[in-house]
Amino acid sequence: MKLTIPRDALLSAIERAGRVVEKRNTIPILSNVLLKARDAAISITGTDLDMEVRSTAAAEVAAPGAVTVPAATLSAFVRKLPEGAQVQLEAQSDRVLIKSGRSRVTLNTMPDGDFPELAAGDFPNTFDLHAVTLATIIERVSFAISSEETRYYLNGIYLHVPAESDADGPHLRAVATDGHRLASNQVLAPEGTAGMAGIILPRKAVAEIGRLLKPLGEEKVTLAVSTTKLRLTAGVTTLTTKLIDGTFPDYSRVIPAGNDRLATMETAAIAASVNRVTTVTSDRGNAVKFTFAAGQPLTLSVRETGSGDAADEVDVNFEGAPLEIGFNGRYVLDILAAMPGKRLRLALGDPGSPALFTPEGDDTSLFVLMPMRV
Repeated sequence: MKLTIPRDALLSAIERAGRVVEKRNTIPILSNVLLKARDAAISITGTDLDMEVRSTAAAEVAAPGAVTVPAATLSAFVRKLPEGAQVQLEAQSDRVLIKSGRSRVTLNTMPDGDFPELAAGDFPNTFDLHAVTLATIIERVSFAISSEETRYYLNGIYLHVPAESDADGPHLRAVATDGHRLASNQVLAPEGTAGMAGIILPRKAVAEIGRLLKPLGEEKVTLAVSTTKLRLTAGVTTLTTKLIDGTFPDYSRVIPAGNDRLATMETAAIAASVNRVTTVTSDRGNAVKFTFAAGQPLTLSVRETGSGDAADEVDVNFEGAPLEIGFNGRYVLDILAAMPGKRLRLALGDPGSPALFTPEGDDTSLFVLMPMRV
């Protein structure tokens, strides 16, 4: 293998593929990335056996070939080269020489044939989405992914096409929950999703997909889905990930349908108020008491033993019997940060029942939050 490539293009490809590589590995070759040169391009692949990221860049290929090199060392050296520099890579037996100007480094390699490949298999469903659309779906629900490893089936986003359809047709819906809160967001189901099995996309893959989508804006990306894997093609990068092998719970059972106390308010105003009253707490996860009464402002209050008390008021339109209810302050702020639009609608039951947060005039998102004792 022998090629020449601009430093910036090489670094971008290395960083995209290298993010999936774990810093500590018991299998030495998993610390490497696979470099393949052919057809005027280089592809760089990293894997942790559960996820694989392959990114390509244009290059002047003098001799095709493949080699694996340590990901961290390669990335560190290329990053330290000056912007705009040209980089030459040449495989020499069990080593690879990397040169740029008067700088050079020789790295030990491992056989490319030993590099594991995440065999893709067949994908029954393939569909396109705008990158910004998929990124929004992820941003609106990912905060609710559980980190409790014993309930591994909650450690990701449940992506599915519900059997029931709205008047405007079927939807592609994403749901995440940690048992304390639930977030759901949906878009009209694109062509190619019919009959798609529900899948659980792992937390690490969710984070990496979000990074890949961020710079793409309105560009279209392609998702291919099977019951065990998902493949995302986004620009010059392809991510393939295993899915969580488990059954996502029937989340519809925790979405309250009969809450008859209704409040509408400015999203930014309530977020600022929660932020202020939690100042007196050492942990923003402490309970914030919400006091509702018809014709009165909403009162938020926090009592922290040994620190102090805080209270604040927010204008709200409230209908129903008076209510005092407690919520985890951090969880409320997470929901409000993901809430689209300027105003929200809050449907409440009794002090022990889950609350339903929805953006006013928008039926694509909903959030459920369990109360706390205050």
